[in-house]
Amino acid sequence: MSVLTGGKLKLVQAALRLIPQSRSLTSLGLRELAREAGLNPNTFYRHFRNLDEFGLNVLGYIAEDMKAGVRELRRTADTSEQAAHDTVSFVYHYFLANPAATTVAVRELHGPSPVLRRALEAQLDASAREMVEDIIDRDLVKAVAPDTIHEISHMTIRYILFRAMDYIDQPAQRERIQIETERFINRQFRGAMVDSLSPERLAQLVASNN
Repeated sequence: MSVLTGGKLKLVQAALRLIPQSRSLTSLGLRELAREAGLNPNTFYRHFRNLDEFGLNVLGYIAEDMKAGVRELRRTADTSEQAAHDTVSFVYHYFLANPAATTVAVRELHGPSPVLRRALEAQLDASAREMVEDIIDRDLVKAVAPDTIHEISHMTIRYILFRAMDYIDQPAQRERIQIETERFINRQFRGAMVDSLSPERLAQLVASNN
């Protein structure tokens, strides 16, 4: 996704201001959108072929704005627990500061546009692949197969996305939600590490802890 500038950027940012009042990106009225962006309604089609293309740019804008910060945190983490804590904290605070981003992502994942549903699924999968790459490059999870790391990463991305709605809507529960999310991630990876042990090695560990 190229960097947005000018009228394109104004329209995307206007959508993120309006989206909490709307059902989905594709239900936004062009006149209302243009008015919020300070543009003539006729200029919309100079920048985008249709609402689906516009929606793709909104999703891309959200993803690029967040992913760079998340990757930098994982690349500097020394343990999987630290990576989980730093990532969850960053993402939840990002969504808290940008609640429309959460609304867009959750709505469009099950929204009316198949184009946007596929695009969001692809973005979630891309985020999971990047999580896998960072975990493997930093050797944060020992002796777990890449396929398993990807499976857990994909579940983690979706879990965080949906818990973000609770995080935004329930201020008194934010600390608990963050702790629960970190616990969910860590338990998934610890369970995978146990599954990777041979029966003999697992029996040795159990015996040593008794």
